[in-house]
Amino acid sequence: MPPDLVTIPGRQRLAGKIALVIGGGSIGPGWGNGKAAAVLYAREGAKVAVVDWRLEAAQETVDIITKAQGDAIALSGDMTLEADVARVVASTLQAFGRINILHNNVGGSGTGKHLGNMTLDDWNATLARNVTTAMLTCKAVVPHMEEQGGGSIINISSISSLRHLNTPTAVYSAAKGALNELTKNIALHYAGKGIRANCVLPGYIDTPFIRRDIGGKPSYAYKGYESAEAYAAERHKVIPMRRMGTGWDVAYAALFFASDESAYVTAQMLVVDGGVTSTAPGV
Repeated sequence: MPPDLVTIPGRQRLAGKIALVIGGGSIGPGWGNGKAAAVLYAREGAKVAVVDWRLEAAQETVDIITKAQGDAIALSGDMTLEADVARVVASTLQAFGRINILHNNVGGSGTGKHLGNMTLDDWNATLARNVTTAMLTCKAVVPHMEEQGGGSIINISSISSLRHLNTPTAVYSAAKGALNELTKNIALHYAGKGIRANCVLPGYIDTPFIRRDIGGKPSYAYKGYESAEAYAAERHKVIPMRRMGTGWDVAYAALFFASDESAYVTAQMLVVDGGVTSTAPGV
């Protein structure tokens, strides 16, 4: 969905709901998964608290929402820190009174791809970014969802949690696999309280995140490519649909889990990958 279409009215699938989107900014120009989700939630009638570790990134998303006559606030914090999580949740409750939807989009790989270049610092940081953030936000929000009679948690995982992708992603895969199981456990433990928890598992998605720097080096360089364009071209080739997805593809999957249309769906992993995980390498 191009930026000029974000003002098209939605179908009010989230009318009256409050969404807390963790990681709702974008690391660069374009549409990341969290940014697209926050804007889509607002288009569908939700009031949205947009959180990013960079306040200016969260504010950019909020500006898009408010320009389209939506209601949103920008918050910043390090979601690996319990005090920051508590502050963000308190600010959301102060602004909107409740939280119906918790969307966890914080994540990403580090420099450790296999045992040969894995470090303990990178291991700890990657697990903190992908799993601890979700644990802390769920721990802070779930009691409020219990009090109000329910809610929906959407955690953004990855297809690398399900299978090897013919490139080393050991630390990231371990982290996303842990996120899947954390989500299932939360879902089943709180199912009787009206709280649902599900994961969206994106495949190869064309977002600003794949063009970011990691440790001062472009992410594509770690995969052996000389440019972001060359990296993108190779990604297109391995996808049965012959194209990467977009942040909007991920956002619409999350919208299903956020809405009452999925009221009887919990502890599930929804793959959004253009068919990648249904294939196997040829000979």
